[in-house]
Amino acid sequence: MLKRKIALGFAAALSASAALASIAEARDLTVVSWGGAYQEAQKKVYFEPFKKASGVAMNDESWDGGVGVLRAKVQGGAATWDVVQVESDELAVGCEEGLFEKLDYSKIGGEAAYIPPSVNPCGVGAILYDFVLGYDKDKLKEAPKGWADFFDTKKIPGKRALRQGPKTTLEIALMADGVPPKDVYHVLATDEGVERAFQKLDTIKGDLVWWKAGAQPPQLLASGEVAMTSVYNGRIDTANKNEKKNFGMVWDGALFTLDSWVILKGSPNKDAAYKFLDFVGKAENQSKLSENIAYGTSNKDAAGRLPPAVLKDLPTAPDNIKNAVEINVAFWLENIDRLTERFNKWAAK
Repeated sequence: MLKRKIALGFAAALSASAALASIAEARDLTVVSWGGAYQEAQKKVYFEPFKKASGVAMNDESWDGGVGVLRAKVQGGAATWDVVQVESDELAVGCEEGLFEKLDYSKIGGEAAYIPPSVNPCGVGAILYDFVLGYDKDKLKEAPKGWADFFDTKKIPGKRALRQGPKTTLEIALMADGVPPKDVYHVLATDEGVERAFQKLDTIKGDLVWWKAGAQPPQLLASGEVAMTSVYNGRIDTANKNEKKNFGMVWDGALFTLDSWVILKGSPNKDAAYKFLDFVGKAENQSKLSENIAYGTSNKDAAGRLPPAVLKDLPTAPDNIKNAVEINVAFWLENIDRLTERFNKWAAK
């Protein structure tokens, strides 16, 4: 009798497991991005057209980043996301840890269709973008020229906002202190350079506001809570176009990087995920994204479809990238934990 009960219990467990697996497989494709104006542009030119063209049932969600979130999703065995847009460090760490599917580029147009920096075994480039200095032209009598002015509270009074955490913040502090953009990571790689960055931050600590989500900086400018902020260039462009703001950007000393699309390991919607990546990887669709929000894209032929008036406002325009700094992924992978601990202790003082 006991053996029969055990057998029945085991069969029931298998049945429940199969039912759960069936439910997982039955759920809609879920695509995750960064929210705000950017995701609104994606909905317009990617998500809705993709659903209409493919007939694939799809939901979209937003997140604020963090490889720990992805670890919990994948390793917890209850991932509810399929395709996620990640930053460059999340791509590198997640790929190394096996959190993402290895991509079959033959299903998304082939590697040759994309600019080389956007091709990765675990991800394909989504956008190139900058962290720029943003300000409200209507509220500042004199436009800031660069990060040195950002730190000059006598010249330009008021609060300033930076992204919470050491990444981008320390680079900005060093450029404000006179380090040439090309030398930022040489200096930051030394203990003296780190100390120099924090000492510079000390000079405006009482005037700093911290942001986490990309939608926040334009809101901070619009409300007048801050005079200047670090901000994704596309957010400024969209606020000007869609909300009739008069925000300005300083490209000198901008920090640029690349985001990628990944498929989470074990996704039950891999076929649909590849269909999505193929759709958003096509030049004709990527050019529409740049027309709606000022980010560079990954398909080699996308820029050629854009009018000069649009190209000039992209981070990849020659005048805009000539004095910009590429965020050093290798540096931050090696130092993010140490410098985050240091940053948190500094911020808590």
